[in-house]
Amino acid sequence: MQFKDYYDILGVKPDASEAEIKTAYRKLAKKYHPDVSKEAGAEEKFKSVNEAYEALRDPAKRKAYDQIKAQGYRPGQEYHPPNFGEGQGFDFSDVGEGGFSDFFESLFGGGGGRGPRGRSGPRRGRDVQARVEITLATAFSGGKERITLRDGNGAERTLEVKIPAGILPGQQIRLAGQGSPGSPAGDLLLEVAVREDGRFRLDGRDVLLTLPITPWQAALGGTVTVPTLAGDVELKVPAGSDSGKRMRLRARGMPGATPGDQFVTLQVHAPPAHTAAQRKLYEQMAQEFGESAVRA
Repeated sequence: MQFKDYYDILGVKPDASEAEIKTAYRKLAKKYHPDVSKEAGAEEKFKSVNEAYEALRDPAKRKAYDQIKAQGYRPGQEYHPPNFGEGQGFDFSDVGEGGFSDFFESLFGGGGGRGPRGRSGPRRGRDVQARVEITLATAFSGGKERITLRDGNGAERTLEVKIPAGILPGQQIRLAGQGSPGSPAGDLLLEVAVREDGRFRLDGRDVLLTLPITPWQAALGGTVTVPTLAGDVELKVPAGSDSGKRMRLRARGMPGATPGDQFVTLQVHAPPAHTAAQRKLYEQMAQEFGESAVRA
C-alpha cells in the first residue's frame, strides 16, 4: 500500500495548529463536496480530505501518524505496516469515518478486518458534511429548517433540523446517527450559512444597521424608531449629530451566553423638495447657514 501525506493533502505544514488544520479541512471539504463541486475527481478528493482530517484532528492519532512519517516516508512510496502483537500499537475506538484507505486502516484499525491490535467487527459509519442556509431572523430566534440530502447513489431524504437561537455563520450543527450507515451510524455535520439581509449585517454577535435620519433630526436631536431583530425600539439622537455617528443598543445583537450589541450608524439624508414650499424652506436654510453648513 502507498504512504499518504495527510499534511500535504490538507495543504498545511507538519507543525500546523489544531485550528489551522480545522480551517484547512473546512475549506477543502466545502470546495470538493460532491453536492456542490463540479471539478473532476471531486468525490475522491473529498474522501482524501476527510481521511486526512480524521488522522490529524485527534492528538493521539496525529502522534501515531507523525511517528510513521518521521521514518522518512514520502507520498506514494510503498508502505509496509509492522506486525503488531497483542498489547502493542494504537487502539482508537472513535474511528469516525468509513470508506478509508488501507493505509489509514493499517494505522488506526477499523471494520472489515483486523486492526493493529487484532480488533475485528463492525465499524462506525463516516461523518457526513453538508450545508444549510438560513435567514438572519431564523439565526436570531431559532426555529426549524427542512433540508434535503442526496447520497452517492442519488437517493434523497428530508430532515427537519432544529436551529438553536443565536447560531452564527460557520458554526456547525451535529445530528447524531444521521451520517453514513455503520455500527453505530456516523453523524451529520451541518455548517450554517446565513443569507444576506437587506437591513442588518453581522459582526460576530454584534448586529450592524445604517439608519437614515433627516437633517432636522440630526441638528435638533429627538427620538427615532430603530428596527432590531427583536422588534422596533426607540433611540434618542443627540442634537448636532452627523452622518457616521455610531450609537450602541446594548444586548440587542445575537443572543448567547454574552449577547451581542446592535450598533446604529446614522446617515443624514436630505429629502427631495417636491413642492414650492419645501424648496423655499431649503432656500431659507441656504441663506441662514451659508457656507458654514459645510465647514468641518
